[in-house]
Amino acid sequence: MSYAHSARATFAHMLGTLDHLVSRAIDTGMADDVLAEKLTEDMFPLELQFRIALNQVLLALNQVGGQTVSLEEAAYHGLAEVRDRIAAVRLLIDQLDPGDWAEADAAVDLTLPNGVRFLMSAEEDIRDWIMPNFYFHVTMAYALLRKAGLSISKMDYLRHMERHRVPAGQ
Repeated sequence: MSYAHSARATFAHMLGTLDHLVSRAIDTGMADDVLAEKLTEDMFPLELQFRIALNQVLLALNQVGGQTVSLEEAAYHGLAEVRDRIAAVRLLIDQLDPGDWAEADAAVDLTLPNGVRFLMSAEEDIRDWIMPNFYFHVTMAYALLRKAGLSISKMDYLRHMERHRVPAGQ
């Protein structure tokens, strides 16, 4: 399996997780002010955790996925809007062809807003930059929703594993 196929599958699974978590928050009547929730004062709020997670997917599409898509810059104002944005990014992932992605050894030159520059291959970009950041912000969203009182478990985070579950006694 190519790095592009693997990344696409991972994005699809974890965007499904984000959608599920937001759906649970909405279904339980969690107020939109939960988007201001933080773990510590020096960390980003839940709203920005969602936005950065989605931006990692969009950044991957821009850097190696053969796409030109705008990053999510405007703050989300409610859980329903977060869910809509997740759906839009999921649709992009569903429609893309991993065969259109850059070759694994193609150069990626990434300069962060603070001026730090990285030069790596497309595969290294996905493996070493995009995925760790993506998982970090998805995990922070999970943690912040739990902190805010949403009753969720590890299997809510790993929903995609349900298809692999072996029934008891088999």
